[in-house]
Amino acid sequence: MKVLIIEDEAPAFRRLQKILEETDPDIDIVEVIDSVEDSVKWFRHHEHPHLVFMDIQLSDGISFEIFDQVKVTAPVIFTTAFDEYMLKAFKVNSIDYLLKPIRQEELAKSLEKYQELRQSFSGEGQVNISELVKEIRLDDKKFKSRFLAKQGDKLISIETESIAYFHSRHGVVHLVTLENKKFILDHTLDEVSQEIDPEKFYRANRQFIVRFKAIAMVHRYHKGKLLVEMSPKTDEEIIVSAEKASSFKGWLDQ
Repeated sequence: MKVLIIEDEAPAFRRLQKILEETDPDIDIVEVIDSVEDSVKWFRHHEHPHLVFMDIQLSDGISFEIFDQVKVTAPVIFTTAFDEYMLKAFKVNSIDYLLKPIRQEELAKSLEKYQELRQSFSGEGQVNISELVKEIRLDDKKFKSRFLAKQGDKLISIETESIAYFHSRHGVVHLVTLENKKFILDHTLDEVSQEIDPEKFYRANRQFIVRFKAIAMVHRYHKGKLLVEMSPKTDEEIIVSAEKASSFKGWLDQ
């Protein structure tokens, strides 16, 4: 059985790989992908596998964005750290989920479910991803209301409502406020993306998370890409890839 893993945390991937190999030695892991953008490219240019293990939070966004950009014909088992009460929708339409840290007995049950239901994956039995996103009710999640940031020797608590964007440069994440004040965070951009409201913030690319309120203008760019202009202005251009452009425009229009 050919399996694709979409996961941006190396320890989580290694754990999943180890458990898969121990559970079923015949499993062939064809690829490991860590972003929405690379996942979309892979699905467009490769034969789809028998099964996909997919983390919800990826390095450049939420994995549901993949389904907005490309048709995935393989069944999916989601892996996530979300609480079980938020994931009741995963129990329907042959879509399963595994809570992190993944346990071998739970993975084995998911593989058994896949084997029992594999005949139903003819396209008609695929879950409606838009409905699934609604069921997960991400708005029920408690998001950070402030971040503890550094400015020189000072520690300052910044309210999330005053943030314009987050920018990662040379491995250091900067928080920039609507008043154009800059601070350093002891967080990675991946960590930040999991702690902020996805209705208000968007992971534009690997370097930037932008706030809807701070977007001044969006321009069409080269080969289907988008150029995002912020207020206050950024030191570097914010380019949204052609693969993410549709998802980004959908976020702007929600």
